[in-house]
Order: sequence, then structure tokens, then C-alpha cells
Amino acid sequence: LRSAGIEVDAVAPEAVALLDTYDAVIVGSGVYMGRWLGPARDLLKSRAGELRTLPVWLFSSGPVTGVDDPADAAEGNRLLELVEGREHRVFAGRLERDGLGFTERVIVRMIRSPWGDYRPWESIRSWAAGIAASLDGAGVSQT
Repeated sequence: LRSAGIEVDAVAPEAVALLDTYDAVIVGSGVYMGRWLGPARDLLKSRAGELRTLPVWLFSSGPVTGVDDPADAAEGNRLLELVEGREHRVFAGRLERDGLGFTERVIVRMIRSPWGDYRPWESIRSWAAGIAASLDGAGVSQT
């Protein structure tokens, strides 16, 4: 978005204050066992009324064995409907041993999920370029 000249603020969901200073909102979350992480989910639920007045896009990141499982998109799709957003996209994520507890590592082994970084950067850039074009066409302020 920045490379397209869009002014961007990257803010952790729990630190979002005023939404009326923004022309659009993009909210993303890791997906852990089919669920969005709490802070992003809570932001969308608690501020749904405000978000309905803005163009909103959502993305989920997490599955590493493919993004075609409807379960990975289900909560993001429900949240998109709640805020009357434009699109929800699921992107493959990454899975690294560091930072996982014993139980989480056991679960990963049980479901035979592969370790590694599977984020599709070219697809992500293309998606962001589409958002930038949409915002440019709507007269969103450029830097």
C-alpha cells in the first residue's frame, strides 16, 4: 500500500483508538486452530458499528498446508459479514518451533503440519495492489 502512495498506519488491534481519522481499514489475524486471535476478533466485534461506515478488508494467515479448507476462512468470513466489509482473504502462514509450547508441538505433530514459512508474498502484494487501486478510485488521500 505504501509503495502505491497510500498513507498507512500499522496499529496493533488492542491499540486502536479513533477510527474516524481513517479512510479505510485492513484487519488481519493469525488463525490458530480455526480461530482468529483474540485482539483482532475483539476489535471487529466491539467496533463493528464504526467499521461498517468504512471500507474494510480482512485477511487471515495461518494454514501451512493450503488455504482451501473452508474451516480456515469461516471465522474471517463471519467477521467480514459483521462489519459489512469488502473482502476476506486467507493466506498461507508460517509455522516455527520456536515459541510453541510442548502441547502445541504435540498437536502440530499429530496433525502432521509441516514447519516452515509458506507466506505467498507475491499474492499478498497483488491483493494489496488491488486494495490500493480501489482506494485510489475512491479518492483516498495519497502521501
